[in-house]
Amino acid sequence: MSTICIFGDSITYGACDYEFGGWANRIVLFLNKLDDFDLTAYNLGIPGDTTNSLLTRFNIEAKARNPNIIIFAVGINDSQDSTITLTKFKENLVNLIKKAREFTNEILFVGLTPVDESISGIKEDNYFNEKIKKYDLEIKKVCNEEKLKYIDISGLISSKELEDGLHPNSKGHEKIFVRAREFLIKNKVIK
Repeated sequence: MSTICIFGDSITYGACDYEFGGWANRIVLFLNKLDDFDLTAYNLGIPGDTTNSLLTRFNIEAKARNPNIIIFAVGINDSQDSTITLTKFKENLVNLIKKAREFTNEILFVGLTPVDESISGIKEDNYFNEKIKKYDLEIKKVCNEEKLKYIDISGLISSKELEDGLHPNSKGHEKIFVRAREFLIKNKVIK
């Protein structure tokens, strides 16, 4: 039996996708349609999660499900949290990977989405595309160093596909789902 756990933040959780509950939930639904009873997937996205908070809940969530495949989609909230510097972010990513390797070597990361800085509240909440790109680049670097798969979604989502300036709308979530599904199939993570 294979178990996929998808850990992340509100975007992983599916915020603002009023049709199917987000890209991660679309992965769960896609896998359910395969009628493969040896494959189970869990969307473990928590709104507001950072790598700090994910580190505190990871072991409990993973032990309860014993995953063969772990997908991380976290970092956008780290980019706006002044206590999580790039150095701390990298340290957290490495610690997450270390914890994940206690369960499996099949570990993937999904890149970060942009924000629409013209929407009221985005800049005030300290979400800036320039900083998000730096955190996304750090994810890519860590994946390269740790020899892990990285699903690049840079340039995939336009500002028209951001419901509130931060979270993708249903169309945006659909695009992330398709990119992730194709990547998982192409890399033989799922069949």
